[in-house]
Amino acid sequence: MSWNSQDLEPLVRGIPPIRSRRGPRRRRPAKLHADKGYDYDHLRRWLRERGIAHRIARKGTESSKRLGRHRWVIERTVSWLAGCRRLHRRYERKPEHFLAFVGIAAALICDRRLART
Repeated sequence: MSWNSQDLEPLVRGIPPIRSRRGPRRRRPAKLHADKGYDYDHLRRWLRERGIAHRIARKGTESSKRLGRHRWVIERTVSWLAGCRRLHRRYERKPEHFLAFVGIAAALICDRRLART
């Protein structure tokens, strides 16, 4: 899966309301971490206008090591899902079927992790 800077706005807009224990549901994330591929002024402005705090590495000045502390969990999980052959190439035409296979793959990954402990 490869993302580019044009995918950030639809991705953030598509986040469903976040359930919380107290108070109303939050409509947007409080914070966003991103690497140097998202270092554009228009994206920073767009996030600021929506009240989303951002931590985006700057091209040519900041090391991406600090961002890695927050990103490696997601990248590891995506690589585990990519290991499932059926998900590596999308064979299903209907998105509901593909999503069902993603759910099955996630359940199998969790089962394997729990069996190891």
